[in-house]
Amino acid sequence: MQGSELLNSLWQATLETFYMVGISAVVAVLLGLPLGLLLVMTSPGNFLNSPKLNQILSAIVNTGRSFPFIILLVVLTPLTRLIVGTSIGSTAALVPLTLAAIPFFARIAETSILEVDKGLVEAAEAMGCNYWQIVLKVLIPEALPSLVLGMTILIVSLLNSSAMAGAVGGGGLGNLAIQYGYQRFDVGVMFATIVVLIFLVQLIQFLGDLLARQLRKK
Repeated sequence: MQGSELLNSLWQATLETFYMVGISAVVAVLLGLPLGLLLVMTSPGNFLNSPKLNQILSAIVNTGRSFPFIILLVVLTPLTRLIVGTSIGSTAALVPLTLAAIPFFARIAETSILEVDKGLVEAAEAMGCNYWQIVLKVLIPEALPSLVLGMTILIVSLLNSSAMAGAVGGGGLGNLAIQYGYQRFDVGVMFATIVVLIFLVQLIQFLGDLLARQLRKK
């Protein structure tokens, strides 16, 4: 692959990767954060105090996290076809990426929320705050720096998974590396995609760490 063609292919593949990672990360946070809150709140001694519901939710989350992503890609092929009409391409990759990311982030959110000082929660209760006020004004704000770091881990994990999705025609940088770098023995393409992926991971981690530090200072 020539220089200009390689750059164009890299740019298009990077945009596809952003598309896959961005949408799946947003959906994972929007659904995983409430799930993580439920895991905390339904645990024994907490506001909702429902051990049976907690066990059910925990089992669902653990089941979702137990599948290796490459297996999940194959298992969810019928569901992917049902939802988006195809099992090939970057849009099709959104289904397994999102379903894998939701339980992953739910555990991250649970851990971040559990790290919040219980004294703050008790103080809020003593002031007469209700459940939603404690969640919105104490738990989430106090856990926000840790949640941001968790989101950083989530995005990097999705970036790696999106590259893996390229092995089965998922599009993005992984597909470019497999189709041209591996199958056509083009070492230049393989090297270029690796460099781009390394750069993206470094950038994401840097921005996540920077934002978390700024939030801790507030």
